[in-house]
Amino acid sequence: MIEDDLIITERDFERVEALRPEGQLEKELERALVVPDDEVPGSVVTMHSRVRYLDETIGLRREIQIVYPEQADLAEGKVSVLAPVGAALLGVSVGQTIEWRFPDGKLRKLRVEELLFQPEAHFAMRRKEGGTDASLST
Repeated sequence: MIEDDLIITERDFERVEALRPEGQLEKELERALVVPDDEVPGSVVTMHSRVRYLDETIGLRREIQIVYPEQADLAEGKVSVLAPVGAALLGVSVGQTIEWRFPDGKLRKLRVEELLFQPEAHFAMRRKEGGTDASLST
C-alpha cells in the first residue's frame, strides 16, 4: 500500500476470514487494524460500502458496492470481496491509493475517491436520530 493504514471492522474481519481468503487479501487481513464496528472511521471502505474509485493505471473510474460472494452481481455494480477490486479496496480510506496485483499479473493502482455509502456510518446516524434500520443483513 502507498499509505499504510488499513482498517477493518471486527464483524467484517470475522466474516471475511470465514471465507478462507488466500493470497493478497489474506496478507492484508493479517496486517489490518481491527476495530469495533462502531469505531470505524466514516471514511473507511467496509463491507456493503458503495465506493467510487479510480484505477490510476488504466484511467478507469467506477462506482461499486463491496459484497460477499453470494451477493455479487456485476450488472448491479456489486463486486465480491474475493474479486481483485473488492479485496483491494476493503479497509482503504478515502484519498488512499493501494497497489494490487491482478490475476493477469499486472500491478494496478486504485485510489478511493469517494465513499458514497458506509453501513456503519448510516446506522450510527440512524441511532442518533432514534430510529432503527434492519434492512441490511450482514
